[in-house]
Amino acid sequence: MTKMINEVLIVGGGTAGWITASLLAKALNIKAEGAVKVTLVESPDIPIIGVGEGTWPTIRTTLQTLGIDEGEFMRECDATFKQGSQFVNWTHEPGVKDKDSYYHPLSAVFHSSYDFNLAPYWLLGATNGRSYDQAVATQSAICDAGLAPKKITTPAYDAIQNYSYHLNANKFAEFLAGHAVNKLGVKRLKANVTDVNLDENGYVVSVETDTVGTLKSDFFVDCSGSRALVIGQALNVPWLKIDDVLLNDTALALQVPYETSDAPIATHTIATAQEAGWTWDIGLHDRRGVGYVYSSKHTTDERAEQVLKEYAGPMAIDLQVRKIPLNLGYREKFWHKNCVAIGMSAAFIEPLEASAIFLIEAAANMLADQFPRKFENLCLVEEKYNATFRLRWDKSVDFVKLHYCISKRRDTDYWRDNCDEKTIPESLKKRLAHWQSQPPSKYDFDYAYEPFVLDSYLFVLYGMEFCSDIEHNASRYAAMQEAKSKFAEVGKISELLKRELPSHRELVEKVYQFGFSKI
Repeated sequence: MTKMINEVLIVGGGTAGWITASLLAKALNIKAEGAVKVTLVESPDIPIIGVGEGTWPTIRTTLQTLGIDEGEFMRECDATFKQGSQFVNWTHEPGVKDKDSYYHPLSAVFHSSYDFNLAPYWLLGATNGRSYDQAVATQSAICDAGLAPKKITTPAYDAIQNYSYHLNANKFAEFLAGHAVNKLGVKRLKANVTDVNLDENGYVVSVETDTVGTLKSDFFVDCSGSRALVIGQALNVPWLKIDDVLLNDTALALQVPYETSDAPIATHTIATAQEAGWTWDIGLHDRRGVGYVYSSKHTTDERAEQVLKEYAGPMAIDLQVRKIPLNLGYREKFWHKNCVAIGMSAAFIEPLEASAIFLIEAAANMLADQFPRKFENLCLVEEKYNATFRLRWDKSVDFVKLHYCISKRRDTDYWRDNCDEKTIPESLKKRLAHWQSQPPSKYDFDYAYEPFVLDSYLFVLYGMEFCSDIEHNASRYAAMQEAKSKFAEVGKISELLKRELPSHRELVEKVYQFGFSKI
């Protein structure tokens, strides 16, 4: 008789646990008769790590799929809009240039893979010196002007400019928990998992808890964070460290109030390179989330706190700093037997490009879509899942490393070590060597599940003054007049949007008060 998977137990809450529970519940229709049942058990004693999170535009699809009202979500989670990231002092050490910053916005006007790749024409001087991000995207100008990505009359989840959110991670997890339990049918238990029981073949059969007894299930999702209670401690799946590539191992975090209640809210993450790492600056509704990600081998905690508070400004002088150790790496396998790890139990990469929640969404969606109702199908899905997410994490490491290894900074050992060829993955080295005489194209991105697409690479490469010398092949790019026309169109759209869009603070206040149209 075929053994069926009728129950799923998610071990651990937080953003990873509750996104997974919600997407599984929705996709598997768990309220229906005969459907899979989903239970989540979370510790009442262990706080989640969240310090103020950035997201990708995929989160809008996730929230909409789950039936969540956009205005309610934003109010309950202190959320604001995110239109990209600004990188400051990444190319040169401070003082070398008057302006050393560029944007990685959430979209270009013309998609380089499918519409028109403007990069070669920018390299050949078609824009008379405009920065790459300003030349191909409108969002750089919108972010500089402090404007929102849409209007209050724009329907919920629709966009005039592509957007995601900045949000309070603690409030977001609790908001999702309420929705998953009250609207989607997930069962929630509060208890500490004290042990994991395996059968004679190494499959998980149950977990022991301190207050609700033994919890049996057919399938387990480990969302227990860095503790990795199931995938790590019980199943002993090895953790592969990447500290030889990405050097940061510590973060300090602050919650900095605004000086006034009507202070402008940045509509982008501000990532500023420092002597031994970088600071993040995220604008929520009532405060900024500010932190310093750094390498403890290249500075002390005391110096790191000094750098952070100097950056954060006078409002941060007397604030308590929270220290967060970062164990960068990923599992040798993300799915093993009847357990899959999602979130920090599966992998962790520094938050430079805010990919953590996106990869949780991607993991939960693939699990739901490929869910093996029959036990006999576990091995096949496990193989597909592991191959997909090994690719995704390897590509994520390459893209984050790109920001460091093409920098011209050599002012500290930290930057010299980050640019050392020994710390650059071979896969990235090959791409960079090719791109010195050939601009990146869609043929360099041939996997459907690459997290970072062609446009993202172009924004970082040419924002950081990477040299692609294509003069020897200029005759190949014969559509110069069409390219100039498209560059001009980007400029015209930027000027129109600057006249039409409200300030970010103005829109957020209206959303909190009125919500969005559901038409």
